[in-house]
Amino acid sequence: MVSRAALPAERTQREQLADWEAAMVASGLPVAGLDAERPRARLAIAAPLSNGIPGEAELIDTWLVDRVPRWRAREALEACLPDGYALTDIYDVWLGEPPLPGRVAASVYRAEVMTAQADRLGAAAATLLDARALPRERRKGEGTVDYDLRPFLASIEVSPPAGDRATVRMTLLHDPARGVGRPDEALAALGEAVGGTPLQVERLVRERLVLADSTPSTPAPREPARRPPPAAPAARRPPRNAMSGGR
Repeated sequence: MVSRAALPAERTQREQLADWEAAMVASGLPVAGLDAERPRARLAIAAPLSNGIPGEAELIDTWLVDRVPRWRAREALEACLPDGYALTDIYDVWLGEPPLPGRVAASVYRAEVMTAQADRLGAAAATLLDARALPRERRKGEGTVDYDLRPFLASIEVSPPAGDRATVRMTLLHDPARGVGRPDEALAALGEAVGGTPLQVERLVRERLVLADSTPSTPAPREPARRPPPAAPAARRPPRNAMSGGR
């Protein structure tokens, strides 16, 4: 798990991946793939993040051919991380887990916003969650495409405002067929719901990723609460028995 600062706009995803591959080679850890005819460190970044948005808990998997103590892996990685990254934690992951990118179900973003109507943001967020559809337009190439933001909006919460400032936390779903929810579009929709004035976004970060084994609630319009059925016993998870990376 790593944190990441905002990166230069011109830095491509391919270049960022190349930076990580170079870091794994420089670490001296027994990373899988380096003994191949064309050496390439085996790693997987959980989900892309727009260059201009910092991330507080980004997930990356790497595979090692030998077990090493966590302290050694931490020291080796901290010495050669790509610019803009800091190591937050490191986990020993069970080798039988599904690939990390396919397990990402949602992203949680936090935005610090300013508006003269901050006291109305909570009601506006409830309006978005109650909506059956949230038609939006997204730029694509030289044109625009119509889409519905509502299926991507799992939750949106507003902290009690302090004057004209408030914190907005959004959980936006990832869909392998339709794409991902975008925080700028959710904030734009919130601004329209609060009175049509765009929100001034002072800071936007991705707090964390939600994996499929902790998927957020289905993003349907809210209905009166019902008593849930008794929970079924939790399935026993296979033990984690091998180190596969620095997540």
